[in-house]
Amino acid sequence: MATVILVRHGRTTANATGILAGRTPSVFLDDTGEEQAIRTAERLAAIPLAGIVSSPLERCVQTAEFAMQQQSKAAQLLIEPELSECDYGLWQGRKLQDLAAEELWKTVQSAPSAVTFPGGEAMAGMQSRAVAAIRRHDAAIEAEHGAEAVWAAFSHGDIIKSVLADALGMHLDLFQRINVGPASASIVHYGPGTPRVYSINTDAGDLSWLAPGLKTTDAPVGGGAGH
Repeated sequence: MATVILVRHGRTTANATGILAGRTPSVFLDDTGEEQAIRTAERLAAIPLAGIVSSPLERCVQTAEFAMQQQSKAAQLLIEPELSECDYGLWQGRKLQDLAAEELWKTVQSAPSAVTFPGGEAMAGMQSRAVAAIRRHDAAIEAEHGAEAVWAAFSHGDIIKSVLADALGMHLDLFQRINVGPASASIVHYGPGTPRVYSINTDAGDLSWLAPGLKTTDAPVGGGAGH
């Protein structure tokens, strides 16, 4: 299968002020977020991306557009609604410090698989739709561009954490152990067997080693020689 780079959007005005933006429209990158997105775009420039897929929310589209500008070949941006932010329902638009006082907050931290946000989405359903979308696009890109193709998906913190948890074989209740910072890049290769996670939450470093793509092999005993 192909290799996906999971990119979270850069910092937004809501992130900077401690607001849970959710699916609120017109939440854009702030100046710091734009700088983060540009740095990530420069990292991705070393890789000829076979596809660029984004959540429909503006902050993700903005981040993806910076990446597109750095690609040597024109790339089409595909919008994927299933990679949109979790529907936090009545929690949307509220301050995180206030939400931390809610009884449900404890369950979000310790047992997210049991959480359905009031007036919103179940976290288990969020993971299910996100993983299905990533795997669907991955299969489509492999079919068109070959098994060594590399593509990028631009999405949100909880969405990416849930996809990484699935790739790592972790129960959703453990996904809060994963951190995904603004404009960070995480790499997953979906082989015919189990997925292989190559990195999580990176915001610096050379990615040119990914340009030739990854070959599907058994996991090397002892860790292998690296790239």
